[in-house]
Amino acid sequence: MKCVDDFRLRLGKHELVPIMVGGMGVDISTVALSLEAARLGGIGHISDAMVPTVTDRRFNTKFVKDKLKQYKFNVENADKSVVKFDLDILAEATRLHVGSAMDAKKGDGLIFINCMEKLTMNAPKETLRVRMQTAMDAGIDGITLAAGLHLGSFSLIEDHPRFRDVKLGIIVSSLRALQLFLKKSSRTGRLPDYVVVEGPLAGGHLGFGMDWAQYDLATIVAEIRAWMQAEQLDIPLIPAGGIFTGSDAVGFLENGAGAVQVATRFTVTRECGLPEKVQQEYFKATEDDIEVNQLSPTGYPMRMIKSCPAIGDGIRPNCEAYGYLLDANGSCSYIQAYNREVAAHPGERRIKVMDKTCLCTHMRNFDCWTCGQYTYRLKDTTRRNEDGSYQILSAEHVFKDYQFSKDGKVALPD
Repeated sequence: MKCVDDFRLRLGKHELVPIMVGGMGVDISTVALSLEAARLGGIGHISDAMVPTVTDRRFNTKFVKDKLKQYKFNVENADKSVVKFDLDILAEATRLHVGSAMDAKKGDGLIFINCMEKLTMNAPKETLRVRMQTAMDAGIDGITLAAGLHLGSFSLIEDHPRFRDVKLGIIVSSLRALQLFLKKSSRTGRLPDYVVVEGPLAGGHLGFGMDWAQYDLATIVAEIRAWMQAEQLDIPLIPAGGIFTGSDAVGFLENGAGAVQVATRFTVTRECGLPEKVQQEYFKATEDDIEVNQLSPTGYPMRMIKSCPAIGDGIRPNCEAYGYLLDANGSCSYIQAYNREVAAHPGERRIKVMDKTCLCTHMRNFDCWTCGQYTYRLKDTTRRNEDGSYQILSAEHVFKDYQFSKDGKVALPD
């Protein structure tokens, strides 16, 4: 029986261990986690979700505080159209975030950044362009376009000197989505270097409707691969979502996948950005504790642990400080839901909002526990301490278990 280490992913001149650690935001896929994946010969992702907020935490900048001060006059106003990001500050935050990763990188692996189209930030094209171009300026090895179809994203950066040098990939959940992207971006003369095919068991936002359970990752990958072969497109496919063991990964690699993307098992590593108290909640979760709901203001279904503090919390919208999900008109569906509940419960100090959540604030505070479907299996990957808690793992341990394990086994830590 083969193991993942018997395969290699070739991206241009690079020959890599075919393990890609997914880009989990906000600062869950940390620089430290991406550095370990790269050191071990694979691909690590950092996320650019709420990057000014991340740099405030990591570099003691005051981007969020200064933005709130600038727009504090608008806090009580339901219309957030005046709340704009300073593009120079956004670029500075991205440079700090990406630069710290690239300056510290060691080993033969690569570091990519995950760019979410749904972080519209009250100026969708302008803010996305700045985030991508600045990441390229700061030396990022690759950009993975996530959370949206990104039909025009290549055109936003086609005039950058590294446009044909940096590795560019897209996350899709169907053949149709890939076909739309390739058709739209064809005028740039630039194909993606890899395609991540994310299935219905992935964590966080899903590229499916609430009928997600009717879909199967292997079936989607096979359909896309057959179409690409017919079109004579030689682009590595990277399945993602529900790949829990090295043997799961080998099954895809033997069927022609270039690599696999994995994330859930890295949420309980020391290098992950989740606080340990939250990691213990991931370990304790049962299958019944995991749900797919429609709480995200993005409109995408989202998988999470249903006991997380974000569900039902009627916190006042924090757009003047954050505002990462404001659309081009300065609107967000959570603002609408919040104002509806305030109007329905006059005089109440704390209200509940059950149909949407303030994703910016709760992700910033690690109170929105997004997760993969197999999070309930994490307890079987470690040992239990005498006090009943679970042993936190190292990223190296999890990476090497994927790389070398066989027969569906998971190696426990020493």
